[in-house]
Amino acid sequence: MLTNKQAIEQLEALAADQSLLTEKPLSQGRLAMKRFRGRKSGMIGLAIVMFLVLVAIFAPLIAPYDPDDVLIGEVDNITRRAPPCIHVLGCDPELPQHILGTDGNTRDQFSRIVYGSRVSLTLGLFTVTLALVVGTSLGAVAGYTGGWLDNVIMRIMDVVLGFPSLLLAITIVSVFGPGLRNALIAIAVVSIPAYARVMRAQVLAIKETDYVSAARALGAAPRQILLRRVIPNAMTPLVVLATLGIATAILEAAGLSFLGLGAQPPLAEWGSMLASERNQVFTSPHLVFFPGLAIMITVLGFNLIGDGLRDALDPTLNR
Repeated sequence: MLTNKQAIEQLEALAADQSLLTEKPLSQGRLAMKRFRGRKSGMIGLAIVMFLVLVAIFAPLIAPYDPDDVLIGEVDNITRRAPPCIHVLGCDPELPQHILGTDGNTRDQFSRIVYGSRVSLTLGLFTVTLALVVGTSLGAVAGYTGGWLDNVIMRIMDVVLGFPSLLLAITIVSVFGPGLRNALIAIAVVSIPAYARVMRAQVLAIKETDYVSAARALGAAPRQILLRRVIPNAMTPLVVLATLGIATAILEAAGLSFLGLGAQPPLAEWGSMLASERNQVFTSPHLVFFPGLAIMITVLGFNLIGDGLRDALDPTLNR
């Protein structure tokens, strides 16, 4: 015969088992987020990107000077290409404090790097968004429709892929003229084929599944099937590709600006900052090191997020 204590323990175990049976399973989105949180590299990348976003948002509060303000005549004892000076770390109090020094126009280097995060992040996000929307639309239409339209769209994509991406972007910007807007369009154009091909491959596989066939048998219109059944289930690899694409877009934008085809002076952009001081790498290395470090950290952050998302969204890696 059971004692009161044993009976209570059995009732508690039964209640726990019952709660496990009635517990709702996690959705695919929540399950992916749980897996992503378990990836240290992805969380490190997310922390880096969130830090950069906060820097970009609060740039007016963080930067001690206007990024385009020439400080000659406004600050005493200011010199061109002055090395970093931090009073707390022992720099002469009579010298003006500049955390990362000044550039060749006596502008505060730290302020320009802080404001440069706005330009780089905005350019990367807008470029990838434009390429993702256009490439996804073209790939979905080509894969679902098939026939001559599929051949026409994909042959155009193959022609674009036949050129080196940076060389094609340089050609487009050279034709339409240098500038940040034209650089954004050029980078988006050379990125479209990658999204189109991935979406087409996903659509070709998904449109043959049972649930799409069932929707077709129930009389759903092709447009409804494409928008509600096919595209939402094909977005997983595109999310990873878009995250990695932001890093590539930032790097290519810096390259175009370095060549004088992207951001134009006096706009604070990391690539143009490298270009303007590239000849001072031995005399004033801080003017080259810090903008390059900012580009490296930003690209690293988005690449780590992309790797974490790839691992979290790939079911074969989470069995």
